[in-house]
Amino acid sequence: MAVVKTIDLVGVSPKSWRDAAQEALKEAARSLRGIESMDILDTSCHVEGSEITEYKTHVRIKFRLDR
Repeated sequence: MAVVKTIDLVGVSPKSWRDAAQEALKEAARSLRGIESMDILDTSCHVEGSEITEYKTHVRIKFRLDR
């Protein structure tokens, strides 16, 4: 029997929402083993004037617990 745990993170990037999601995954992989999947929950951005200056992607990362 297995147990899968989830954590929510928000990745941030000056390039794109995809890059922001990749940053969140990269950071999670630094301390978590057994990452199985990731859901994109939400995207948003910071705007200055008429320009997007920062992309944000809210993700839920699923990983299997080691026993």
